[in-house]
Formats: sequence, C-alpha cells, structure tokens
Amino acid sequence: QVQLVESGGGLVQPGGSLRLSCAASGSIVSNKAMGWYRQAPGKQRELVATIATAGTTTYADSVKGRFTISRDNAKNTVYLQMASLKSEDTAVYYCNSPVPNRIGSYHPNLAFYIWGQGTQVTVAS
Repeated sequence: QVQLVESGGGLVQPGGSLRLSCAASGSIVSNKAMGWYRQAPGKQRELVATIATAGTTTYADSVKGRFTISRDNAKNTVYLQMASLKSEDTAVYYCNSPVPNRIGSYHPNLAFYIWGQGTQVTVAS
C-alpha cells in the first residue's frame, strides 16, 4: 500500500516562503504524475500543482508564478516551493497522484491513493 508523508508546513508571515516535501513509498514518484492539493477550512480540497512523469508542470491560477512543484525520483519525494505567500494560502497541504480527466487535465479533487495526514500551512502576521 502506498504511503504519502507530507512535511515542511508551519506558520509564516505574508510574503514569506516555505518548501513542502512529500515522501512516497515505492516508486510512484517516478512512474506517475504527482500533485499537491490543499484544503482550507470549510472548503473542498483543490489541486494546486501537478508534475507529469515527463516533467511538465501545471498550476492553479491562484498560485501560478508563486509556487513551484518538483520531484526527486531517486528519493521518491515531491516538493512544493511556495513564495510570496498570502493569507488565502492557509490550508492543509497534501500530495497524491492526480486522476486524469477526459480533457487532458486532472480532476480537481480526486486522487489515486489514500490521503496522508497533510501538513498545515498558516500564513498570518
């Protein structure tokens, strides 16, 4: 069974930066598309960044230009570098392998594996 362990969250001031890590069991990081999701209080979980096996990346409009997703296949780890953080980025962040949809993109809140515990990111002064 695939296990996903997210880390790196914390409290940061607006405009600050954080780097999240997701350690995955097995070799899914190199063999499957991976993504970072987030869920704010009272809101549905949303997909914010993806990286395909070929390295192609996509981002939600809300984080484009501020977040960067990357992966290290040798370490079975996916990263999310977050910069210029805003209060609206406050959420629990999760990683998983996103489910493709019929139009060449990914379902916004479906994923292949059981969710990990996530890592809390709080942006506040």
